[in-house]
Amino acid sequence: MKELDVIAASRLRHDGQRYTDNRRQLVHLLEAIDAPLTIPEILQQRPDLAQSSVYRNLAVLEHAGLVQKVVTSDEWARFELAEDLTEHHHHLICSACGDVRDFTVSPRLERSIGEALGRIADDNGFTPQHHRLDLVGLCSTCQA
Repeated sequence: MKELDVIAASRLRHDGQRYTDNRRQLVHLLEAIDAPLTIPEILQQRPDLAQSSVYRNLAVLEHAGLVQKVVTSDEWARFELAEDLTEHHHHLICSACGDVRDFTVSPRLERSIGEALGRIADDNGFTPQHHRLDLVGLCSTCQA
């Protein structure tokens, strides 16, 4: 069993859920694709999965901390593996077409961002758990 499967089974068990075949298929698909996916994109990749099952299982996986939702400006949320299962990254979100691209920054810049956000949190009596940076604008296709 892959390490990801062991983690997934453990988190789901802790949440009172089972690591079913459909959930495993969703986790493996999100691991294999290098960008957050909408439910229609998931169904396009895995037409053998029922739409209702995908909705239901993504909600279970999100509640168990295996999947995170990326909300954009279009009608579709996107889903990806939780950051602690992949790597810390941020998103470029196109406000016209809703496309989402992952990006990372240098460790030096990440530390600087973390320090700045920490100061903002301190100034406001807020205890951060993690941060997420989404840059919203127009992708190169929509600019054309």
